[in-house]
Amino acid sequence: MPATRSGAPLTARRRLGAELRTLRDRHGLTAEEVAGKLGCHFSKITRVELGQRGCGKSDFDALMEVYSVSGERQAELRDLLVRSTQRLPPWWRTYTDVISANYAEFLAFEAEALTCREHQIHFVPGLAQTAAYARAVTADGIAPLGPDQVDALVEVRMQRQERLAGDDAMRLEMLLMESALRLRVGGARVMVAQLSHLAELVEAENVTLQVVPWSAGARGASTGAFTLFSTDRDRSGDVAFTESAEATTVLRDDPLAVRRLGRLYENLSAVALSVEDSVAMVHRVRKEMMRDA
Repeated sequence: MPATRSGAPLTARRRLGAELRTLRDRHGLTAEEVAGKLGCHFSKITRVELGQRGCGKSDFDALMEVYSVSGERQAELRDLLVRSTQRLPPWWRTYTDVISANYAEFLAFEAEALTCREHQIHFVPGLAQTAAYARAVTADGIAPLGPDQVDALVEVRMQRQERLAGDDAMRLEMLLMESALRLRVGGARVMVAQLSHLAELVEAENVTLQVVPWSAGARGASTGAFTLFSTDRDRSGDVAFTESAEATTVLRDDPLAVRRLGRLYENLSAVALSVEDSVAMVHRVRKEMMRDA
């Protein structure tokens, strides 16, 4: 099943929540005051505004009255409300026995994202991996996995890559440390094929690659790997996921932390090689590894 944007209501729910927060601020009301008018706990208002829960139709109607919203503006918001509740079964539901709740949330945001910006230190991003490379990364991970689990997780990774094709293809911007090109995951032969695939992938208009060379010093390695998903063109609804050896953490409700990672990405991009020089490095490292393949 294609990994398209049509399968999740997250973007509409988050946009509706942001719009409701803006309306509340314009009226100079606190969440507690709005909750009092609706007869609910203020945490419900906060969670709706953060996109953590949906907004019921009766609550929506009451909020439109509180904020004096009508006509075309109300129709626009009601459209967001409808879209926020239109849920199709996500393609990854088949794999719930092998993926964590955080990974499922990661996949949901990826399914709706317009742009993905990913910084990796040691590995090629999952969206750019070959099946052999993905298998090596998964099988050699910290957690011991059985053959069936490895197969399933590799399938998930391959299905994710469908987001890079089609009419609603996501834009992928990769920012890799040189280590990600040189670490021999799966051996020299697997890496030669992986680097060939990476060089072909960046020929697409919606995929870019920059490499932070070792000569840049510790700057690129001063933080762990992270991914930024943009679901709005102005990046106001960005969501970040940080990675460690133990887990993936979502930064959904901490806009300051998300903005910090966005600035970090830009700073790393400024010291990275140009796109052209980065691709040249991929070819150069591939040629070096071919001697041992």
